[in-house]
Amino acid sequence: MEKSKSPNFHVQKSDEQWKKELTPEQFYVMREAGTERPFSGKYNMHFEKGTYTCGACDTPLFTSDSKFDGHCGWPSFDKEISEGKILEREDHSHGMTRTEILCANCGSHLGHVFDDGPTETGLRYCVNSLSLDFEEKN
Repeated sequence: MEKSKSPNFHVQKSDEQWKKELTPEQFYVMREAGTERPFSGKYNMHFEKGTYTCGACDTPLFTSDSKFDGHCGWPSFDKEISEGKILEREDHSHGMTRTEILCANCGSHLGHVFDDGPTETGLRYCVNSLSLDFEEKN
């Protein structure tokens, strides 16, 4: 995980371009740092084998092997697929201090990471389903 204040993302698009490519709900979550309602996302209780990718640019972010039921209402993972795929940024919204996670390739908001995970990494990447796509393992 790479910490960053103002990264220069490989994929650069205007809001107008993103609005053409994403659904209104995806745009709200990925480009405006919104959050989907807990327990509403299609990947919350999804445990098929494969790779979870960025819903905006298809960058591989997590494998199904790192997914677990975080009992929080959002898909939970304990590690990124490989170093440098996810950026961290301090988030002071909603009167809290949290660590926001972004796709390192396009800057899309994914969710937040917490240090209360139940696995050996101790991490819980809490991710919006609207920020993800899934490629099933053959």
